[in-house]
Amino acid sequence: MNIDEHGEEILETMWIRTQEEKIPVKADEFQSHQALEQLIEGGLIVSGGDGSLVLTDKGLPEARSVVRRHRLAERLLYDVLGTRDRLMHDKACKFEHLLDKGLDENICILLGHPKVCPHNKPIPPGRCCQEAAGKPQKLVSPLSELRPGQHGTVAYLYAPEASKLQKLMAMGVLPGAPVKLIQSFPSYVFQAGMSQFATDREMSDAIYVRLTEDQRPIAR
Repeated sequence: MNIDEHGEEILETMWIRTQEEKIPVKADEFQSHQALEQLIEGGLIVSGGDGSLVLTDKGLPEARSVVRRHRLAERLLYDVLGTRDRLMHDKACKFEHLLDKGLDENICILLGHPKVCPHNKPIPPGRCCQEAAGKPQKLVSPLSELRPGQHGTVAYLYAPEASKLQKLMAMGVLPGAPVKLIQSFPSYVFQAGMSQFATDREMSDAIYVRLTEDQRPIAR
């Protein structure tokens, strides 16, 4: 089924509202009734007994894929292209529609299989994320996977627990801050700014580093 931009926007909204926020969605919330009808006719969405819309078994993976492409696009704009303005969401919306299925995996590999978008929303993992477990990353990597001496800047923090996030911020580990791994055994010792810190694997996993160009491994 060929889904246009309006249809993808509906699927994205459906996923966020029903799967993440657990909020029902009504048909009158969407402006493009034609796109909605096409999704219903295609078997991706059905109307529930209470009048709310529900993603079908066929629609769930399609909606998940749209959300994944959008959040990867945001990550690419933020980490690689340095986009910081309020229009990042709109730019990502336009960019996601240009991503063919399969190209999103290449971008995911390039970015080091990020877990969250710049707004700290989860990025649904893809097949490439499972296959890459334990393999070295290319552009953005957890601090725990760097070699001693490798350095870059903090791309983002993946710390669902507020206490862990607060501890990292207290160290001065913030997006954009320079960071360098000093040693990885018996503990992870890294330098952030003028200070050095020792952390365990769990804390090091939470710090994602964008390697400087001369530190990136050559893709094979």
